[in-house]
Amino acid sequence: MRLLIVEDEKRLAVSLAKGLTAEGYAVDVVHDGLEGLHRAGEGVYDLVILDIMLPGLNGYRVCAALRAAGHDVPILMLTAKDGEYDEAEGLDTGADDYLTKPFSYVVLVARVKALLRRRGAGASPVHVHGDLRVDTAARRVFLGEDEVTLTAKEFAVLEQLVVRAGQVVSKAEILEHVWDFAYDGDPNIVEVYVSALRRKLRAGLIRTVRGAGYRLETGR
Repeated sequence: MRLLIVEDEKRLAVSLAKGLTAEGYAVDVVHDGLEGLHRAGEGVYDLVILDIMLPGLNGYRVCAALRAAGHDVPILMLTAKDGEYDEAEGLDTGADDYLTKPFSYVVLVARVKALLRRRGAGASPVHVHGDLRVDTAARRVFLGEDEVTLTAKEFAVLEQLVVRAGQVVSKAEILEHVWDFAYDGDPNIVEVYVSALRRKLRAGLIRTVRGAGYRLETGR
């Protein structure tokens, strides 16, 4: 899952990004409303965390513009304000949830997960392929009766493959959704994580499609 944080308090934005990255999400951060609108409008994000008091364009206007353009990405609004009027205004512009500063990080993560679950409610969070079972909501993986322990990044790579099981997923697509846009390291990092998954799961489960990417086999 790829998240966008639009927050002008840089210390808070960096703190949230680090925490959410540790949870296994790819996180991008911008500090200006106009830039946030541009990034969110690209349609590559699974959720936007949007502050209300922003330079350039406030969060209400960013949210309203995204909804007017037909974007249905879940939006969690943050504000230092408090009061029913502010909450109503935020939700009226199309926000899906609202959190008042100061807030508990644990609560924010719970809200993020709830919004992502709600968005994917039409599909089962549990993917079963032979003896492999991946629960994307609980973030647990089983091979037969045994639970397989994965790191956050390993799970994120596997999730990209399992939700498109039987299809070829390119290295670029995995990088885009598992690592943030600022990642400028070796793109072969994907191969490192795929190799780790093969060791922990089963040889032959993840096939390399030469020149195209990877495919999770579904016939086993």
